[in-house]
Amino acid sequence: MSMVYFSQFERFERAAAGTPRWLQALRRSAIRRFGELGFPTTRQEEWRHTNVAPLAKAAFQLAEPHANGLTARALAGCLIAELECCNLVFVNGRFSAGHSCLCALSGGARAGSLAAALQSDPGALEEHLARYAPSGENPFTALNTAFLADGAYVFIPDGVVLDQVVHLVYISTAPDGAVMSHPHNLIVAGRRSQASIVESYVGLRDDVYFTNAVTEIVAGEGAVIEHTKLQRESERAYHIATIQAAAGARARLTSYAVLLGGGLTRNELRVLLEGEGGECRLDGLYLAKGTQHMDTRTTVDHAAPHAASRQLYKGILDGRSSGVFHGRIVVRPDAQQTDARQTNRNLLLSDDAVIDSKPQLEIRADDVRCTHGAAIGRLDEEALFYLRSRGLDEAAARNLLTYAFASEISSAMKLKPLQCQVDLLLLNRLARDGRPKEAE
Repeated sequence: MSMVYFSQFERFERAAAGTPRWLQALRRSAIRRFGELGFPTTRQEEWRHTNVAPLAKAAFQLAEPHANGLTARALAGCLIAELECCNLVFVNGRFSAGHSCLCALSGGARAGSLAAALQSDPGALEEHLARYAPSGENPFTALNTAFLADGAYVFIPDGVVLDQVVHLVYISTAPDGAVMSHPHNLIVAGRRSQASIVESYVGLRDDVYFTNAVTEIVAGEGAVIEHTKLQRESERAYHIATIQAAAGARARLTSYAVLLGGGLTRNELRVLLEGEGGECRLDGLYLAKGTQHMDTRTTVDHAAPHAASRQLYKGILDGRSSGVFHGRIVVRPDAQQTDARQTNRNLLLSDDAVIDSKPQLEIRADDVRCTHGAAIGRLDEEALFYLRSRGLDEAAARNLLTYAFASEISSAMKLKPLQCQVDLLLLNRLARDGRPKEAE
């Protein structure tokens, strides 16, 4: 089935007139690398618990750049209520100016279509684009680079503090057959700049499609970046994503990930703390039900001294769903006085739900403080009994305890409208599922 991608690449490249030579070379190198790697199998350690064979066998076609009947009402359901922001809307991976709400950003900052930036100022992108998330080891990153055409480009100059939130809204719709999109986001934050970026991935219907996304974040010296990802794709969709961030000296990166949709989801977040005194905080929540499979992977690479990282990821699994959490902390020899902590907690609501949790430390320095921990459990029967004794029925008591477990992640979000949106999604999910314990 890989030949399908090569034939589509040939058509894609012929249609991409006016492509800068450096980008053309990147694409061709990436498609060759994809051919060498092929789709991963469960015989590979990194993919042992995630079987992508159904995705590899499917004949996805490259999505055409049109709105596919996106209405104003449907769009409103994809946005975040009461959050004043600059909305960049993409339909099947392509920028839709008619549905977007672009605003003038302060201090010369830019937020817009990557395709437009490649046309107007390709030299500004050459230094960064596809340099932080290379195609060498990950076939899906290689595939994304090969079909790199559009996505978001956000640039914040030195010293600029953005008052507006930048919201990247990726909407997928496939009423006429299975399609794929390969959005690529590049976020470049200058020295001592500050910004909040939200990435949303939404499926309009219960369609079959493949979203293969890559986001690169470059945080300069002293920059403060808050990045939130909210994934609520169709439960028949495939969602594969890589987020690669590089943080300079004394930069601070905060990441929130809330994963709700997708039949098969793999979300990989890698942070390189390459400057002295850098900090990152990674919080995440994944909810799976039915036969959903969610694979979450984090890597924090401490490459410089006096850096700190904190990770808290929580999972809730119901029905016959399955999940994977693999968290790595890497401390290089020169990264003395590193302070790193990682925690993964999972709640199983069904006897048939499965989670594989693998915290991992790779320490090559001797003056560090690093800890990790993982826990897997069920709802507390004593707490359930207490709530039932206070008049709640079993479903309400279970929902309340489940929400309390999950809300630790949403309550940490600094953007209150976003926090309210996530809480609403959680409560609606619990209410819609009825009795969380029930296997689907």
